Amino acid sequence: MAATPPNFEELAAIANLDRDPAAVRRRIEAMEGMLERVLVIPGINRPVGLDFIVGLVPVVGDILTAVMGAWIVWEARNLGMSKFQLVRMATNVGVDSLLGAVPVVGDAFDFFFRSNSRNLKIIKRHLDKHYPGTVTIEGVSSRPARS
Repeated sequence: MAATPPNFEELAAIANLDRDPAAVRRRIEAMEGMLERVLVIPGINRPVGLDFIVGLVPVVGDILTAVMGAWIVWEARNLGMSKFQLVRMATNVGVDSLLGAVPVVGDAFDFFFRSNSRNLKIIKRHLDKHYPGTVTIEGVSSRPARS
């Protein structure tokens, strides 16, 4: 028996899942957690993520983390955020990437300056204002469960 191809409405629904503000919020929160809080350094209880760890690898690490930070800005653009907000976010990523590329000093800078956390905060303010149904409290979505 041959499978029938999905109709236009089904394809549009699938495409909109990626742009759903709640789904975007979850993706960005997951990326920020991976970049900034993958593990805690014992003794000082300071969380670090791939931004710091991969940033220790000269050049390649800084480029890779810059690309991942730029992805967060791209997701924000897809949410329809203002150019001012996008420029602020791109500046955070740019400063983190440029100063993070400086040997030793850049690694210390990456340890303290969390551009992705700053960008997540900007995005959350936007989502909370324009899409209040995406608000999460302690990791629990405020959206009603689908039946």
